[in-house]
Amino acid sequence: MTKILVLYHSNSGNTERMADLIAAGAKELEGAEVRHRNVACADASDLDWCEGIALGSPTNYGCVSWQMKQWWDQQPIENWGQMDGKIGCVFSSAGAWGGGQEWTCMALMSILINYGFLVFGLTDYSGVKFSAHYGAISAGAPDEERVQQACRRLGLRLSEWTATMIHGRKEAHPLKQAYERFEDLGK
Repeated sequence: MTKILVLYHSNSGNTERMADLIAAGAKELEGAEVRHRNVACADASDLDWCEGIALGSPTNYGCVSWQMKQWWDQQPIENWGQMDGKIGCVFSSAGAWGGGQEWTCMALMSILINYGFLVFGLTDYSGVKFSAHYGAISAGAPDEERVQQACRRLGLRLSEWTATMIHGRKEAHPLKQAYERFEDLGK
C-alpha cells in the first residue's frame, strides 16, 4: 500500500480545492491510500504514517502562510531525521498570477528538504505554456482546466514516485509509458 499524505493550509478555500484535486490524482494509482489533512487537524502521526507528501499553502505576502510554518515549527524534535527518503511535492495558490506562488513552492520544498524528503516537480506541461515545474500553482480558485490537470497530475506522480522508490513497483514508474514509446520506436 502506497501511503500518501496531502497536507495543506487554506485561507479562502482555494488551496483546499487544490488539495482535493491532488488527492484525487494520487488515488488514481492502484494501491494508493490517501490521507487528506488540514494543518489544523493534522499531527506528527500523519508524518510518521506517510511515505509520500503533497504539501500546500496559500501564498501570503509572497511566502508560506504562518499557520503552515507554525505547524512545522511545532513538530516534535524526535521527528527530525525520521523522514529521510520519503517523497514530497508542493502546491500553492495566490490572488493573482505573479503573486509569489513559485516562491512559496520553493519555501515549502525547503521545509521538506530539511526533514529529509526527496522532492520533485513536474517536467511536462498541463496546458499551453503552463507547467508545474516547482509544484502546482493557481491564481485564485483552481477553476482552469490546466490548473486542475496540474493538480491531478502532481498527485498521481506523487503516488507513482512513492510506489516506485519506496516499494520498488517498476510498473508504477511515472516514465514507464514514455520508455515504452521509445522502445517501440527502436523496433
